[in-house]
Amino acid sequence: MSLQGKTIVITGAASGIGAACAAEAKSLGAKVIAVDRNEPTAGLCDQFIRADLSRADSIDAVAGEIQGGVDALCNIAGLPPTRGGALVLQVNFVGLRRLTLSLLPKLNDGASIVNLGSLAGFGWAEQVDQVRALLDVDSLDDVATFCTQHGGDDARAYFLSKEALIAWTLQRRWQWRARGIRMNAVSPGPVETPIHQDFLQTLGERAEEDMRLLERAGQAEDIAPLVAFLCGEGSRWIRGVNIPCDGGMAAHILCQQAGID
Repeated sequence: MSLQGKTIVITGAASGIGAACAAEAKSLGAKVIAVDRNEPTAGLCDQFIRADLSRADSIDAVAGEIQGGVDALCNIAGLPPTRGGALVLQVNFVGLRRLTLSLLPKLNDGASIVNLGSLAGFGWAEQVDQVRALLDVDSLDDVATFCTQHGGDDARAYFLSKEALIAWTLQRRWQWRARGIRMNAVSPGPVETPIHQDFLQTLGERAEEDMRLLERAGQAEDIAPLVAFLCGEGSRWIRGVNIPCDGGMAAHILCQQAGID
């Protein structure tokens, strides 16, 4: 597989899965534009744009920093539950969506959008009323009010951010079909990144149970090749799909639900 000649925007490229995706894309020949609050390691990208996905003005300034067309947008940046519910919802979904929509004029026809979901968003259909409510939040400034109205702890906010992201991905499966722009999601299970301990701290027994079922935690390098594939021409007929990359956890949950385990 080659990404030679493609320009790919990757958010969260300074660390974790985002950094692994940037390294993978570079190794396949892509020009990488990194969007992050922190500057990536030297050589990991061709252009760095500093941005804060919790601030509308910062998000809206990104498009103006990009010269030429973009072949793929990888929305990898995200915050763990320990950062607080409102900020998590802003960065992981509302800000991500605002950035995506603001970059649409920059995307070339046939471009790919890849959203980083999570195993935490697996049960979105069971929480559809709350997911719909978050989908209706248009402004970053309205997130605090949403949190007050809907309650829930910081862990629930993280789950909801990923549920909404997956639902939005499926919902927009044909939104930009006239231009050949496709959007998909990748949902990792437990991955050893700089924020892995934040999840263990917040989710406690649930996270520990997941780790006991797996032979090992995932690595960022396990996720990056799938993201890269979804950026390339080989995925051109894949639209509106959420693909688990979780060591078998999604299959385990489905088998348990169907009673065939």
